[in-house]
Amino acid sequence: MIQRIQSVFLLLSGIALFSLFGLPFATSTVAIPDLFSDLVYNIQDSPILMILTVLGGVLSLISIFLFKNRGLQARMSYMVSVFSILLLLTSFLLVFNECTTDAGAESISESIGIAMPVLSLIFSLFAAKFINKDEATVSSMNRLR
Repeated sequence: MIQRIQSVFLLLSGIALFSLFGLPFATSTVAIPDLFSDLVYNIQDSPILMILTVLGGVLSLISIFLFKNRGLQARMSYMVSVFSILLLLTSFLLVFNECTTDAGAESISESIGIAMPVLSLIFSLFAAKFINKDEATVSSMNRLR
């Protein structure tokens, strides 16, 4: 249901992940081959980052419509959290690997895109919390009957 708070959190999580198609992770003033050849590091620079972003965003948006199956919705919300963590770790590892091989490491500065996987992680964990809260409420109502 769209009026449930967990649906709002799942939607915000999906928006945060899909915003990475327009927001860079980092910028550089020196052209470094591979990741920073265009002076911008974004998800289009690595197929792994692209796959993690799309999977996390699609799972987040699909799980909005699984309100009748709260267990599956919670598991999918946790999967979005895992994809967000993997996205963040992979982006850091790619930049760290690139920065240790070249002398232009001091010219790299973070951008707003690096916060989006963190926001997605927070929103998906909040969604899972409220899904579990709903499940506890429904099970307590079943005991009263």
